[in-house]
Amino acid sequence: MKNVKEKQFEELVKQYKRTIYSVCYMFSRDKEEINDLFQEILVRLWLGFDQFEQRSSVNTWVYRIALNTAINSDKRAKRRPQTVPLSTDIDPYDPQDSSLEQVRQLYALINQLDVMDRGLVLLWLEGIGYDEIAAIMGITVANVGIKLHRIKEKLVQKSKSVTH
Repeated sequence: MKNVKEKQFEELVKQYKRTIYSVCYMFSRDKEEINDLFQEILVRLWLGFDQFEQRSSVNTWVYRIALNTAINSDKRAKRRPQTVPLSTDIDPYDPQDSSLEQVRQLYALINQLDVMDRGLVLLWLEGIGYDEIAAIMGITVANVGIKLHRIKEKLVQKSKSVTH
């Protein structure tokens, strides 16, 4: 029989599953990495569940934990020797839908950004406001705007070099 804490945590995971998976997709190369990162984020959320003091929204707290976990995982992965995955069979989009080619290209460009920039772009693409992005990332609202502007310029430059 589940206790109250377990039931509350289960509800939190149900409510924020899409958010967690969005972070996992942005920071992972294949299905196995997505699943591993998802599990790691759930563990971090569980460990921090009792300490959540509601000084921020639950959404901000979940994003902060998920992004910090993904960024730390990305840093650990860079210290490991490079390997080539046997298959990268994950594609969150329908491969038959040609209208999504631009989205695939955009995500390919985004994946070339450093981890902090990818985190900012993810939050912005999720429609999160600058105030909440600032709270999640631990930077000022003005810095969010400046960084997003610079990231957009980088992406434009990268897209120009790809098309030429």
